[in-house]
Amino acid sequence: MEELVGLHEGSSGNPVTLQELWGPCPRIRQGIRGVLEWLKQKLFRVGEDWYFLVTLGVLMALISYTMSFIVGRVARGSGIPELKTILSGVILEDYLDIKNFGAKVVGLTCTLASGSTIFLGKVGPFVHLSAMMAVYLGRVRIMTTGEPENKSKQNEMLVAAAAVGVATVFAAPFSGVLFSIEVMSSHFSVWDYWRGFFAATCGAFMFRLLAVFNSEQETITSLFKTTFRVDVPFDLPEIFFFVALGAICGILSCAYLFCQRMFLGFVRTNPFTSKLLATSKPLYSALAALVLASITYPPGVGRFMASRLSMREHLDTLFDNNSWALMTRNSSPPWPAEPDPQNLWFEWYHPRFTIFGTLAFFLVMKFWMLILATTIPIPAGYFMPIFIFGAATGRLIGEALSVAFPEGIVAGGVTNPIVPGGYALAGAAAFSGAVTHTISTALLAFEMTGQIVHALPVLMAVLAANAIAQSCQPSFYDGTIIVKKLPYLPWIRCRKISSHRVIVEHFMNGSITTLAKDTPLEEVVKVVTSTDLAEYALVESTESQILVGTVRRATLMQALHAEPLSWAPGHQQCLQDVLATGCPVEPVTLQLSPETSLHQAHNLFELLNLQFLFVTSRGRAVGTVSWVELKKAISNLTNPPAPK
Repeated sequence: MEELVGLHEGSSGNPVTLQELWGPCPRIRQGIRGVLEWLKQKLFRVGEDWYFLVTLGVLMALISYTMSFIVGRVARGSGIPELKTILSGVILEDYLDIKNFGAKVVGLTCTLASGSTIFLGKVGPFVHLSAMMAVYLGRVRIMTTGEPENKSKQNEMLVAAAAVGVATVFAAPFSGVLFSIEVMSSHFSVWDYWRGFFAATCGAFMFRLLAVFNSEQETITSLFKTTFRVDVPFDLPEIFFFVALGAICGILSCAYLFCQRMFLGFVRTNPFTSKLLATSKPLYSALAALVLASITYPPGVGRFMASRLSMREHLDTLFDNNSWALMTRNSSPPWPAEPDPQNLWFEWYHPRFTIFGTLAFFLVMKFWMLILATTIPIPAGYFMPIFIFGAATGRLIGEALSVAFPEGIVAGGVTNPIVPGGYALAGAAAFSGAVTHTISTALLAFEMTGQIVHALPVLMAVLAANAIAQSCQPSFYDGTIIVKKLPYLPWIRCRKISSHRVIVEHFMNGSITTLAKDTPLEEVVKVVTSTDLAEYALVESTESQILVGTVRRATLMQALHAEPLSWAPGHQQCLQDVLATGCPVEPVTLQLSPETSLHQAHNLFELLNLQFLFVTSRGRAVGTVSWVELKKAISNLTNPPAPK
């Protein structure tokens, strides 16, 4: 029986059900429905997803501020290698599923609650959290607007999420966007830049605004305030020392990256540690944390490395513009029983070690302690620790220069005291930039401190450090990808002219499985059941081998199961008959030629985030090229095999 319908009084529209007609307040409900429909059309027009970007930025700022408020605002984090792999076109199952959000937040809370004992941050995990939220908001947007799922749109949201993750931790939208550009991909769309900048600005603004609402600050200011002099922040001859500091940070970063990658590989391959990580991750984490906590215990060895300070206090003291070595030259203040909030720099001084001893001991101990901490399987970030390590390196150089030139360096007849905090700022930007292979750390240092008077020397130090690090070692994130054996496409670092003569024909996979339109169904069934390829190359005929498209294995198997296995005598069915029933054929938009150079193929794969391409000669399918062939060709180019 059909349901009865009716019309509203005075209405000439479509009929409605009697249940709706007789419901309470029908006119009010109809008006609300019309308003919501109008609002949906205005807010969710195709291409205008700025509202979701605002939501992404604000939500990540709320989470960042809540985490910092609960655990005492320690700082920073890492899950960037996996996201970088995803943005290159590789699908990592369930990595961005929103169900992992709660576990990530709880784990990160525990990591941050450990304070300077573990000495880990939150930048990377916040990038991961932001990416998960971006994927979820993208799904909500699809359900709301009714649009089909778009892979490029999802990548745009992920790029914006990476910028938001960094910006909401440091309240630095400019460097957050640039950092995501440098770290996440080798090719970047200008359209993604605007979208990422918009979301990052919303997140950074909300994060700093919450501090004002909580009466922690009177207005929106930088996270780490500094008091460098502005009139003459440094003398011209000091440029040489800033560049030398950058070179030192570059050499230290190479040593750190090499040792960290080797130790992480050792832990994953050693029979004892690999078994411990496979079966007892909490036990390994507890043992590593016990070692780190024992060393940083303040009444013990920790008194010689300022272990009573939080990570925020580490930076606040290292950016101090006064020279500690000169202040303690004629006096020996006792090591305080409790940290003095007004003189936290006392934590860096011990009568038995002096300023230089504590800074050097801090660098030596934190070098291997950071490497050990990176192997602990907990949600944690590694950017802030290396940022502090670089600041301590710069502080040590600055203190040494202040002792060598107690009155300052004479330039033009005017003497200005050396500011060790400026060298700490340059060291932090240079070392962290060298480890991550980024230049945006210089801008990050300026946004975090609100200072730009050292812009030129800091940038020169970062460039010097990057020049050394990029020529010797892969970045921290690339090294982690290599050790974890995540899919990646290496750079072509060879500078020889002969490398441009390597063409696709030299390294392509010549064994290609094709299906011709005139192939009998018995042969098609044999090919499908004996191989596990995701898709097959479809050619015009067995004789011509002209590539016309691809057929997915799943859809082809469905079509074969739908076809009857018995036919009329004298008629042999072929693949063309199955395709005619509606089995979809996907076109091959992009192909390689056997004469395409390795550099061109590499650029195409990186630019378009490709995983696989067919190679055709005059339209004939002659081979395939995937990441496997490209990586092997690049390896043979940089490390030629021994002649037979």
